[in-house]
Amino acid sequence: MQRSFASDNNAPIAPEILAAIAGANVGDAIGYGDDEWTARAVARFREHFGDATDVYFAFNGTGANVAALASLLRPWEAVLAPATAHLATDECGAFERFSGSKIVTVPTADGKLRAADLEPYLHAGHDVHFSQPRAISISQATEFGDVYERGEIEELCAFAHARGLLVHVDGARIANAAAALGTTPRALTVDAGVDALSFGGTKNGLMFGEALCFFDPVQTAGAAPFVRKQAMQLASKMRYLAAQFEALMTADRWLHYAAHANAMTARLYDRVRDIPEVRITRPVRCNAIFATLDRGAIERLKRDFFFYVFEESLPEVRWMTHWATTPDDVDRFADALTRACR
Repeated sequence: MQRSFASDNNAPIAPEILAAIAGANVGDAIGYGDDEWTARAVARFREHFGDATDVYFAFNGTGANVAALASLLRPWEAVLAPATAHLATDECGAFERFSGSKIVTVPTADGKLRAADLEPYLHAGHDVHFSQPRAISISQATEFGDVYERGEIEELCAFAHARGLLVHVDGARIANAAAALGTTPRALTVDAGVDALSFGGTKNGLMFGEALCFFDPVQTAGAAPFVRKQAMQLASKMRYLAAQFEALMTADRWLHYAAHANAMTARLYDRVRDIPEVRITRPVRCNAIFATLDRGAIERLKRDFFFYVFEESLPEVRWMTHWATTPDDVDRFADALTRACR
């Protein structure tokens, strides 16, 4: 099968991660996280994010986002998020069904939330007829492949905290964002004022797994362990989740995998940006390219490569690379695209 350019979810497991799973598969271990692998993985996260960080491992991104936010909000409270947020558009109403809280979607020009966008949504009312804003959720990187600079996050957090709001980051691709900005996940989260993070693993080399990180555990009031259980995200054989994260957070593997994915997208961008029939529609910052081209060319290219049409009305496509994409994969895709556009 040709390499997919649809999503980093389609990538194989990184060999170091697979080896870590196999390494954990020896003898018995106490379940539900009372094992040595989980203890070491939590210690790795605290090395990266600080000793006060509370860490809980979950199966998938939806579960991580839902459990993280449900640990912070009460049922009559609301989270403000961009209208394009994965939380609002791609999680089938999971947060609202599970938590009873409301997602208030905020239109944005580019998928990035800014303080000026939020102000009108803070004055709807403070009586029993209105859900009360309690948190802001942003995606890093965004659903359109862009990134929040640290200064933008600091400004957003200062705005939120001055108004009694918490800030959550959907970090399904935070490693890609940090690699693109030449910084660390910590600099883009706890050091910038973020309260909670869903740290992505599945899209960055893992078989499955995300991590819920709370940087001020007092904010959860001890809710997170119970919410994770109710959200069906507590693994009985936790060591296999934890072993993956221990490997990912060791020797900067999180960075190597993400940086390679970004580099392959940069290579693809260099190959396709001068094709006259291809119009790049959004900034190329991480491991995604958005473009418009003729429907016929899309269909011809899809005969050999799998990718998504992101916005059917244009049509706008999304091409993604991942840790295992090779330069040869990119070149074959670019050559096929050139032929499809003729």
